[in-house]
Amino acid sequence: MASEASSAPVEARVDYTGPMPAARRRSRFAASVTVAVCLLIALAVVAPGGQRADPENRLDLIFEPWSVRGAPGCAVSVMRGGDILFAKGYGEANLEYDVPITPASVFHVASVSKQFTALAVALLVADGRVSWDDDIRRYVPELPDFGEPVTLRHLAHHTSGIRDQWSLLQMAGWRWEGDVITQGDVLDLLSRQTAVHFPPGSRYLYSNSGYTLLAVVVERVSGRTLREFTAARLFEPLGMTQTTFRDDHTMIVRNRAYAYESGRTGGYRLSIPDFAVVGASSLFTTVQDLARWNRNFRTGEVGGRGVLRQLQEQGALAGGARLSYGFGLVHGTHRGRPTIGHGGTDAGYRSEFLRFPDEDLGVAVLCNVRTADPGRLARDAADVFLPPAPRTANGRRARNRPGPPADRPAGAVASRATPDRGALAALAGYYRSPENDIPLQIVARGDDLLLVEGGAGRPLQPLADERPTAEARFRIAGTAAEATFEPGGAGDGPTLRLSGSLRGVYTHAAPVVRLPTGRLAEYAGSYYSNDLDVRYLFREENRRLVLSHRKLGRIRLFSTFEEGFYGGGWFFTFHRDAVGAGEGFTMSTSRAGMVAFR
Repeated sequence: MASEASSAPVEARVDYTGPMPAARRRSRFAASVTVAVCLLIALAVVAPGGQRADPENRLDLIFEPWSVRGAPGCAVSVMRGGDILFAKGYGEANLEYDVPITPASVFHVASVSKQFTALAVALLVADGRVSWDDDIRRYVPELPDFGEPVTLRHLAHHTSGIRDQWSLLQMAGWRWEGDVITQGDVLDLLSRQTAVHFPPGSRYLYSNSGYTLLAVVVERVSGRTLREFTAARLFEPLGMTQTTFRDDHTMIVRNRAYAYESGRTGGYRLSIPDFAVVGASSLFTTVQDLARWNRNFRTGEVGGRGVLRQLQEQGALAGGARLSYGFGLVHGTHRGRPTIGHGGTDAGYRSEFLRFPDEDLGVAVLCNVRTADPGRLARDAADVFLPPAPRTANGRRARNRPGPPADRPAGAVASRATPDRGALAALAGYYRSPENDIPLQIVARGDDLLLVEGGAGRPLQPLADERPTAEARFRIAGTAAEATFEPGGAGDGPTLRLSGSLRGVYTHAAPVVRLPTGRLAEYAGSYYSNDLDVRYLFREENRRLVLSHRKLGRIRLFSTFEEGFYGGGWFFTFHRDAVGAGEGFTMSTSRAGMVAFR
């Protein structure tokens, strides 16, 4: 069931402590919405043949799959400057009571939260109370000394090397359904870590831990929780009356949209995050309030224009290489136009907040169903209001693709040439990172290559480059990251270099298909990790190595490389001493590598 957008904000309340915004701000924004409706009407033009190219009709068509009675859906707002050009809800916010989604429906927006946490820290920086280059241990001394300082800037740019909290919690046996995870639980786990993934500042690797720690900094420096601080310093001044950080899983949120996923036997089932961890996630907001947030990037009403400009800068590595990420925002392009924004994924919630700074256009898409793709929906919605894409040097319209990766110059474009299947087959196989033990698989399927990591496969799109090279270059579909295959030496397979979240060098290696009889028994036993405070039991069952844990259950492991196994989304590499006796193993995922067990 679709719900029409009204000319003024629909009232919805969020229970939180803090003063309400001034009526003057509410009336000013309501007036801007009224003006925006006039703008929307003005945008409707007469197409050839007398048909009206109505933006609302075009947007209804884009969101038609989510405009179904008895099914979850999405809310969308499109804004230019301080005006809302379009706002509407599609589908239902609560399937038990047939409550429709409206522009005032409140969603958990997952990682879209990070930019608000970054601004909260930036306000403390502007107050002179912290510096982006301060060591995190100045404010969180219970964290271990990792040998090199981890700064607040490292945390904000995902260059700290601190392992991702969600990966660690899952390794430690926490369950997403049934276990309520708190800020204290995460801090306790991070304080147990004995190593970082890589030297701080040397690499980019997305880690939610950084933004949880930034929230702790805000609390300890200001004397207020992140919820209280942002209510007083961000949301109240901007008139974001329906926005709050939910730091208590029992907290009542009025007009909340519940999240869903497909049921095991058809229909839908609830898919709600069971945690009260803020900073990296847990912001609740509406597409209407995100329009107010979008306006602040233009006016600097909160923070000032200088701070807002800084928050829209790209991060950098210690060597100076620029990143496509900085201060909770992702930098990219859409049809040749620069974009700044962030997406979010938690349980059944999906979100996207996307800005086109050169056009002063913003789009917010918030969905309450796991299968929604708000990133694509937001870009399709933006196309309704953007002028035609600029032409490239060859006269063609710019294609819809991510921007170039941070560590690769611009200029590479997707190639339409038919690939050589024999050449693709030569690139297929297993690759392994000697740095973190993470194995990858490259699969040749017809004219396509797939990058398989953690059980998920992503297509590799060939890139054409003006510079002749022996390298084979590809873009990882749906990202700005690249995969480059370099020729190996005599008798060796190619070397794979990846940018983006899997950045690193991976060497070609042949997997162990089946271990010799009796070899599995050598890995059997009980192993403990101090970093996770968890114990795993390994035993041989029916010629398979099986991991057992009271919460994780039984996980069958498959041999991947010599001394290496895969199972449950994790990789295990066993280690031996100089005389061949077992010393334990390390456990890795792409966001939490080399966790030691003995």
